[in-house]
Amino acid sequence: MATTDIPVNNGVNVEALLGARVALTEAPEAAKFTWRASCEWKNGTHSRSTVEEFFGLGEEQRHRTVYSFDADHPEIFASEDNGATPVEYVLVGLASCLTAGVAAVAQNRGIQLNRVSATLEGAMDVRGILGMDSDVRNGFSDITVTYDIDADAPPADIEALVGQSQKRSAVYDIITMTTNASVQVR
Repeated sequence: MATTDIPVNNGVNVEALLGARVALTEAPEAAKFTWRASCEWKNGTHSRSTVEEFFGLGEEQRHRTVYSFDADHPEIFASEDNGATPVEYVLVGLASCLTAGVAAVAQNRGIQLNRVSATLEGAMDVRGILGMDSDVRNGFSDITVTYDIDADAPPADIEALVGQSQKRSAVYDIITMTTNASVQVR
């Protein structure tokens, strides 16, 4: 915990987050969210996904705008490189979720952040997705997240911020735990 009398401002409304925890304790059904994304094939391996609507707090919700994400594969895979690869989006999701958590936990603990950056690397043997070796996994074999954080706190407190963020990260959970997934055709 920081010991300064200067107010901490990391841009996170902790009071609202803590208020949401209280409200959802009293109405647990409102805590059940359904996130959605839609994807349209463009050409080759290029697709565009959009995110606009989701269900939460007991009713349909909308983002303030439609968010679009182009995905493709690099030219070295005989593609057009019209966007990040889908596996790079997984890394982006993990980085964004963990970093948001760092900011929220720091705000709650009274630690002023000056700079936060993360570098993520996902190791993958592409022989699996290319069907060259059925013993090779299709996905990442390892993901490494390295933070560089400048904050008004001792190193142990900064490590604790990252640890708590990791503990509460939805994307970290999705990547490290088994999630039921089904694929259907209409």
